[in-house]
Amino acid sequence: MRTIVSVSLPPDLAAELNRLARKTGRTKSDILKESFSAYLWETQFRALQRYYLPRAKKAGLLTEEDVLRAVS
Repeated sequence: MRTIVSVSLPPDLAAELNRLARKTGRTKSDILKESFSAYLWETQFRALQRYYLPRAKKAGLLTEEDVLRAVS
């Protein structure tokens, strides 16, 4: 079951959303769903980075190469 959510946008963002929807042939709803999903993914990714970065540094894992050596 879907939930309907009302979103208020400033005129410039609303115009960009309308332009993008016309240009891509997608619905505004689809564009906003994709944008929110990407925002959630990025937010979760950054939280994981904040959690693991100090631990990785403490373990001497500073580069991708360090990580690859550690797991190989």
